Amino acid sequence: MLKRIRTQQLVLGMHLTEFCGSWMEHPFWRSHFVLTDRVDIERILASSIKEVWIDVSKGLDVPADAPVVHKADKASAAEAVKTIEEATPASAPVERDTARASTAVELARAARICAKSRQAVTAIFKEARLGRAVDTTVAQHVVQEIADSVVRNSEALIGLARIKMADDYTYMHSVAVCALMVALARRLGLDEAQTRSAGAAGLLHDLGKAAMPLAVLNKPGRLTDEEFTLIKSHPAEGHAILLAGNTTDAIVLDVCLHHHEKTDGSGYPKGLRGDDISLFARMGAVCDVYDAVTSNRPYKSGWDPAEALRKMAGWAEGHFDPTVFQAFVKCLGIYPIGSLVRLSSGRIGVVMEQSGGSLLMPRVKVFFSVKKDERIEPEVIDLSTPGCKEKIAGREDPAYWRFRDLNQLWSGLGAAPW
Repeated sequence: MLKRIRTQQLVLGMHLTEFCGSWMEHPFWRSHFVLTDRVDIERILASSIKEVWIDVSKGLDVPADAPVVHKADKASAAEAVKTIEEATPASAPVERDTARASTAVELARAARICAKSRQAVTAIFKEARLGRAVDTTVAQHVVQEIADSVVRNSEALIGLARIKMADDYTYMHSVAVCALMVALARRLGLDEAQTRSAGAAGLLHDLGKAAMPLAVLNKPGRLTDEEFTLIKSHPAEGHAILLAGNTTDAIVLDVCLHHHEKTDGSGYPKGLRGDDISLFARMGAVCDVYDAVTSNRPYKSGWDPAEALRKMAGWAEGHFDPTVFQAFVKCLGIYPIGSLVRLSSGRIGVVMEQSGGSLLMPRVKVFFSVKKDERIEPEVIDLSTPGCKEKIAGREDPAYWRFRDLNQLWSGLGAAPW
């Protein structure tokens, strides 16, 4: 039996089934587990969560004479919770916030989403590494929060997720590709269900890396032929893990298995060509490569976002679907957020946000004078403003200039704020 109770009624030994409120409001990466530590109860009481669902068939019950908010006799916890939540106005889910926000406003929320999503993805990979079934409920929560952030402002979370520490690349890569897939799906005009599936596919596309030896996965140098052959098995391994966990979303399964296929047939694992590769797998290929080449790794520095798009454009024939790639560029802009650029005045700046008009006229924070060869007081310039005489003269290589605070300059946050 399921019971909805006040958080003040929680005791050790109860089996939590669902928190009543946004996934971002409670302090755990998952929503169903047995309470075994008093600290966990204190964390719940300190949060904004006021009610929870417990499953008394899997854990302790409230006292027989204690009042409860609701009861349910259904065998399926998820079905029972969903039915009651939909049928009871007082129990309606928290309204999603998808109102348009500026990049500056969304960055703080995006940082929190990145932090919790990283926690959840890390746990998902750990469970898979231990041979346990993937908790798709958790994945759905992650995708929803990321999707809502992308709707509010597509640049903030995508830009932040590109900032990775060496030891969490695999996990934050999954978060980044999820956000990119959602943004690309929206650009391509896909419906909400397809967009959610695309996001879930991005989140879980590399799950097979949980089956790879960590020594190979984190090797700080070139892989041997044998090691590369092993790594190439990760799409099939991920596909098998998802099937074992009863994942039924065909889009998620397809992208996991085929995101390394190339339109000229030189990809893997099946060597599919052209239209034999699904739209979603073609989307996954672009999003996966972009985040990979723009991320810092132990053995190489990530490319500047604008430079990455330029180089990827050169691979488009034979590697990527041209229509999908063009839509992807329109998502990010010719000079994506975080790109280092030189203006016509000789000043260097970092792209903070797209202007909403021309892809060539973003908002830029200038902070260095090439003529004076010194840092200058930062100034934000919207190149799309009528009468603005500045324009982008070209890209600059961050590796050459070595500005250590480049990410902080455009985001206003720490190097990796999670």
